[in-house]
Amino acid sequence: MAAITVISVLALAAGPAAAPPAHAAFEPTSMTDLSGEAGPFVLPLPPPAVVLTPFRPPATRYGAGHRGADLAAPVGAEVHAAADGIVVYAGVLADRGVVSVEHAGGLRTTYEPVDALVSVGQIVSRGDLLGTLAAGHMTCAPASCLHLGARLPDRVYLDPMALFGPWRVRLKPWAGLGP
Repeated sequence: MAAITVISVLALAAGPAAAPPAHAAFEPTSMTDLSGEAGPFVLPLPPPAVVLTPFRPPATRYGAGHRGADLAAPVGAEVHAAADGIVVYAGVLADRGVVSVEHAGGLRTTYEPVDALVSVGQIVSRGDLLGTLAAGHMTCAPASCLHLGARLPDRVYLDPMALFGPWRVRLKPWAGLGP
């Protein structure tokens, strides 16, 4: 299964994924909860995933962009490992808690702000509890959210939401519009 994961991740890096609309709810069509067996990656929060700020790749390696996706969740929500791997970072970085997990093929997922319940070197399985969501991610004010990132070993950032697809998009009703 690790070879399939690597091939899938490399295919994701080959071309940019279309950015989902902000404030849309996403549900994977192949798995519906943290115990789903359909693929190697599961949402780190219970579905549906509400994307507050989508992935926007930078034009250049050091350029501006949004190198992850911000998922709505309340402070204290449990944050789970998206796939099997090893914890390579669990601590404070730039005044907020960060957990990074390295998966097969060198893909790394990062979760912030998180009060870690794991430690560096710990082996985690898909769906294992990594910690709880803390307040303080700058692009989520006034709401709280989980910033989820994904990157390859050569620092190529991927749209983390593409790891969980395919998706059904459900747009929320816009107040004031109707028949």
